[in-house]
Amino acid sequence: MSNKPMILVVEDDAAVRNLMAVTLETRGYRYHLAPNGTEALIEATTHQPDVILLDLGLPDMDGVEIIRKVRSWSAMPIIVISARSEDSDKVEALDAGADDYLTKPFSVDEMLARIRVALRRLNADQQAVSRENTCYENGSLRIDYAAGCAWIGDEEIHLTPIEYRLLCLLARNTGKVLTHNYILKEIWGSYTSSEVGSLRVFMAMLRKKLQVGGDAQPYIQTHIGIGYRMLRQDRTTEDAQ
Repeated sequence: MSNKPMILVVEDDAAVRNLMAVTLETRGYRYHLAPNGTEALIEATTHQPDVILLDLGLPDMDGVEIIRKVRSWSAMPIIVISARSEDSDKVEALDAGADDYLTKPFSVDEMLARIRVALRRLNADQQAVSRENTCYENGSLRIDYAAGCAWIGDEEIHLTPIEYRLLCLLARNTGKVLTHNYILKEIWGSYTSSEVGSLRVFMAMLRKKLQVGGDAQPYIQTHIGIGYRMLRQDRTTEDAQ
């Protein structure tokens, strides 16, 4: 069992916590449970889980604070599972460093799917460490960071400087939802609500260019009102489901 992924479940509702624990156990995952933020931080630092499933409404501290604390020392995937369904809550959690956001009530199948996506991203990131400074590959998409060029298959994509920077930002965060705020700050250095419209235009142009050569793989996923995510494309498009 030692080679199985370790999941940290941070949830104060005992019934929900037990459901998640049973689900993980039946699927062969190792897990640790934390009913509050204090124990969550202790578990995270002590056991270094592969993925954290985090409720935001904890009795001793807000889950967003936990995200920020963990992000100060680790890039481990954090999937928020919360009853807070407003876009503003999702944006706050994602801006703080969460990788994904699942709204309660949730299906265990969807929870497991989100975990698989997070683990695939983690594995891909680990495999890419040695070549991160040179080349990125995802399905038919290839980016040569050193040359500053991108291809779909054997055909080069002709990108403007901003489109290329957007593509690289999404690529380096494959599988992670990036908010409008985060993207604008990273690419333009500032954020105003009026700039979101410009970002949508650039993303639409980038999407169109990624379809060169008839490649139908959906690389960029839109989270309406929140932001964008680069999907991991291996030989299938299951991450888009």
